[in-house]
Amino acid sequence: MGLGYEELKKLNRGAILVRISAYGQDGPMRGQPGFARIAHAFSGLTYLAGAPDGPPVVPGSTSLADYMSGMYGAIGALVALRARETSGEGQCIDLALYESVFRVLDEIAPAYQKLGYVRERMGADAVNVCPHSHYETRDGKWIAIACTSDAMFARLADAMDQPELASAEHYGPKELRIIAREEVNRIVARWVASLDCATVLARCAEGGVPASLIYSIADIFEDPQYRARGNIAMTESRIGPLAVPGVVPRLSATPGEIRFLGEPLGAQNTELLRDLLGLKEDEIARLRDEGVI
Repeated sequence: MGLGYEELKKLNRGAILVRISAYGQDGPMRGQPGFARIAHAFSGLTYLAGAPDGPPVVPGSTSLADYMSGMYGAIGALVALRARETSGEGQCIDLALYESVFRVLDEIAPAYQKLGYVRERMGADAVNVCPHSHYETRDGKWIAIACTSDAMFARLADAMDQPELASAEHYGPKELRIIAREEVNRIVARWVASLDCATVLARCAEGGVPASLIYSIADIFEDPQYRARGNIAMTESRIGPLAVPGVVPRLSATPGEIRFLGEPLGAQNTELLRDLLGLKEDEIARLRDEGVI
């Protein structure tokens, strides 16, 4: 179409272009198609998602790569804008869908390069800490508990009324907990299963142990923290009031806002052609009559 970056730069040396594609603009797969599901597979994320004895699964059945690539693309554009302030030159941001996901997969690259370690699926567990998993309560709810240090495990042991678990002879040091992961998880799971969800969460909160109910969207709609933060915004749309995620991050001086949700196709045609490109009303009318817009 003659709209590549080099052509755009001839018109405006400060032009900034964000290009997001399945595999990026170079490499042997640059012309191959892809979607978020393919990016999850190619990045290594899907391999890690699922139970140890089960197949790889889609993490949350979400288009994670699409959203993450959009954010990385926005970061790239902002960096390019700052660079342009000193150089006067724009640049092209080239991003592959899989790259945004691969970038956040912890230490799997250096662990493999240095140790030949291939992380396998671990279900709800985490590779470097324990207990750090999901547990079912007596009333059939699932909660997440996170212990990333010996101090946190000691607080959990106190909340469980089993402080001896955090001794050096038992599971106090993280290294011992990781070796005895299955037994530690069994102990925590047994305690959680003996109590209802509200009691477990209250005990954890009192003891300073990070824990949460594993929320469904119904739980999210009822949660006071979501409400206090404005995380769900009621917005007018073509089909009436619609709940959508609120704007993040929150800026203190220039907070974002949702002005509209998907206006009809071409809703800004006249405004853009008249105010941005300087076309006269009769020229716009002619384009409309000819079916150009």
